[in-house]
Amino acid sequence: MIYVIVVLVVIILVLGFALHTQSKNNSRQAEEQQRLLDDYQQRVNEQQKLLEDYRALEKNFDNVGEGYEQALLAFDKMNEEQDKARAANEALQQTVTNLQQTNNQMQEEAQKKAEVMQDVIAALQASGDPKLTALAGKISDMDDLKADLPPFERTDNVMVAQVAEEAARQAGADKVQYIKFEQTVDPSAAATMLSTNLKKAVRALTHLIDNALKFTTEGSVTLGVNVDMDKMQAIYCVEDTGAGIDAAEAEHIFEPYVKLNQFFDGQGVGLTVARNIARRLGGDVVLDTTKETPGTRFVLSLPI
Repeated sequence: MIYVIVVLVVIILVLGFALHTQSKNNSRQAEEQQRLLDDYQQRVNEQQKLLEDYRALEKNFDNVGEGYEQALLAFDKMNEEQDKARAANEALQQTVTNLQQTNNQMQEEAQKKAEVMQDVIAALQASGDPKLTALAGKISDMDDLKADLPPFERTDNVMVAQVAEEAARQAGADKVQYIKFEQTVDPSAAATMLSTNLKKAVRALTHLIDNALKFTTEGSVTLGVNVDMDKMQAIYCVEDTGAGIDAAEAEHIFEPYVKLNQFFDGQGVGLTVARNIARRLGGDVVLDTTKETPGTRFVLSLPI
C-alpha cells in the first residue's frame, strides 16, 4: 500500500514537474511569439513608413517634374518674348532710319526752298519798286515770326544813325502827308558805330515806324536815336500822337496776330517780328508805359 502511495506521489510529482516544465515552455513560446509578433509589427510599421516616404518622394518627384515643365514653358515663353522684342527693336530701328532719311531729305528740300526764297526776296528788294520791297519784307517776316530761334550773326559795322535812316526810308515816312514825321539823332549817336545785322535791325525798326504811321491819323511821329554808353546800347525811340495803348496790353500786343484795332489793315505780326528780331540781335523792343502824353512810345534797343 505504501509503495502504491509512493508511486502515486512520484507520478504526481513527475506530472507536476512535467506540467510546470510545459507551462514554462509555453510561456517561453508565448514570449517568443509575442517578440516575433512585435518584430513583425515593427517591420510592418517600417514598411508602412517606407511606403509613405516613397509616396511622398514620388509626389515630390511629380511636383519637381511639373515645376520643370513649367520652367521649360516659362523659358520657351521668355525666348518667344525675346524674339518679339528683337523683332520690334529691329522694326523700330528701321523706322528710325527711315525717319532720319526722310528728315534729311526734308531738310535738304527746305534748304533748297530757303535758298530760292532768299533769291526771290533779294530780287524783290533790288527791284526798287516799293510794293515789291514791301512784299519781300512780308515774306521775310514769316521766318522772323518764330520765337526761340538762334541769334543772328552781327557782322555789319555801321553807324547807329544809318539804321534809323534806312528804316525811315523803307517805311516811306518821307512820303506821308497827313502827319508830320521827324527824326532826331543825338550827337553821341551820330558818332557811334554799331555791330549788328543791318538788314534785320532795319526790318525791326521799320515795323515800329510802320505801326506808328498806321495808327496815327493826325499829329506827328518822331524817331529819336540815342545811345546809352553805360549799357552799351543804341536806343531807337518811335513816338506817336495816336490813340495810345493801355499799359495792361504792354505784353499782349507782342503776341502773334494780336490786333487791338480791327479797323486797320494788317495781320497783327509787326510788333511780334520786331521784338523777335531785336532779341535775336541781343536787344529788345518794349512799350514805354511811362509816357504821359497822348500816343505810344516804342523803344528798340540794340547792343553796340
